[in-house]
This record gives sequence, structure tokens and C-alpha cells, in this order.
Amino acid sequence: MKKINLGITGCMGRMGQQLIKSSRKDINFKLVTLTENKLVNNKFYGIKPELNSDKAFKKTEVIIDFTIPSCTLEILKIATKLKKKVVVGTTGFNRRQENLIKKYSKKIPILKAGNMSLGINLLVYLTEIASNTLDKNFLSKVFETHHKYKKDYPSGTALMLGRGIAAGKGKNFYSLFGKKYLNKKTFPYSKKINFNSVRKGQIIGEHEVKFSSGKEIITLNHEAFDRALYSEGALTAAKWLINKKPGLYSMRDLMNFK
Repeated sequence: MKKINLGITGCMGRMGQQLIKSSRKDINFKLVTLTENKLVNNKFYGIKPELNSDKAFKKTEVIIDFTIPSCTLEILKIATKLKKKVVVGTTGFNRRQENLIKKYSKKIPILKAGNMSLGINLLVYLTEIASNTLDKNFLSKVFETHHKYKKDYPSGTALMLGRGIAAGKGKNFYSLFGKKYLNKKTFPYSKKINFNSVRKGQIIGEHEVKFSSGKEIITLNHEAFDRALYSEGALTAAKWLINKKPGLYSMRDLMNFK
């Protein structure tokens, strides 16, 4: 079986390092390119990290990117020029950047997800079903906890869950976006979707959606214990994407949710 030539961006970051480890264990991939936003002297399995460039990605077939929005857009510009496939796990995009990603996806296959965990993507699907099933008396809110180094909030996963709530109601997500809180012990329900983000310790990821009618509360939650589940999910996405035509895909497409 021919191996897929893989490129990993942000290779010195937490997810970059995890992706290197997971890809080395996966017989479907050959790691050929590592990049960083600055010169690095270290070598990983004989591969010296490079700066993002046409030359760096020339040998790759698929690129996995967990960096920051500005870096991701730089990589997508290069990938579009070279006709490479890209799995995007970066979060924190604004609306303008989201529109640019859609533009690039008309020319290359892009799978973008705020969370690569199969379990989280199932949770988003269940959130959408619950939101669609429960009547208008139920208000909702989203709570998430991550390690102290995570900068963006709400997390990309929390926003995915918010979009699930909105989709279930047949509403535009931005019209339902409520208040965002940071490190609060409690936060209120609202007719819109409120978010509370906690940053502490080394927590990999905890996410919770609550629906309340005032008489009962329904809770959907997910806890991550090993960062490898994200890197393994990204590699699953890369394998799935390799035979796809240009377009913007999600883990929902991969998991074949209707």
C-alpha cells in the first residue's frame, strides 16, 4: 500500500509534537515535511523543520495544520497554489477569515474542524438533535474547560456546540450568539447561547451543553483524557480527505451524519 506523504505545520507546538508521534505509529503515512514560523535547529526523525513555503510543501500530499488563524491562511494560500489537501484544526477564525477559507476550498479539498475527536463530533450531532427536539421553553448554554495555555475563548469546540444548538433550531448561529464569560463559577441561561470558558492547569478538554426549562435540565458532556485522540482524529481526516474533490468538509461529513 502506497503511503500518504504528510506535512505537519506548527511542529514545535503541543499538537504539532503529538501529531509527529501519532503519524510515526500510523502505517498509512510517511512524514516528509515539518514547518514552524521560525528557524529550528532540532531534527525530528531526520527531518529538519522549515519555514512555510512552496519548497517545504512540494513533496506533501496532505498537510495537517494546528496553528493560529494568520498562519493557517498563509498555508492555505500555498496549498492552493500547489494543489495540496489540508486538514485544519486551528480555531479562533473571524468571519472574514472563515470566508477566505471557503474561497480556498473551491480550489482544493479542506477538512476543517474545531475538534478532531470522533466523540466530540458525535456530541455536536446529539446537541443538534436535542435542540431540534426540545420546545421553545428550553434555554441553553455551553461550558468548556481547557489548559491554562489556551488563549482563544470560547474554544473552537464550544463554538461547534453552539452551532449545533442553532442548527437544531433552524437559526443563524451569529443571531443566537450571547455573552461569553471567562473563568466564572456560574453563568446564566439566556434566550441566546451564553458561553463560559475556564482556563486552568493541564486539562486537555471538557465540554458541556445544558438545556433547561426551569423545571428540568438536560446535560450533554464530553471529557478528553489523552491528546492523542485529537491527532489520531486528524490523521483519520487526512486519510479520508486524500480522495476528495475540492470543497469544504467537516468531521460530520467523514462520520456520514445526515
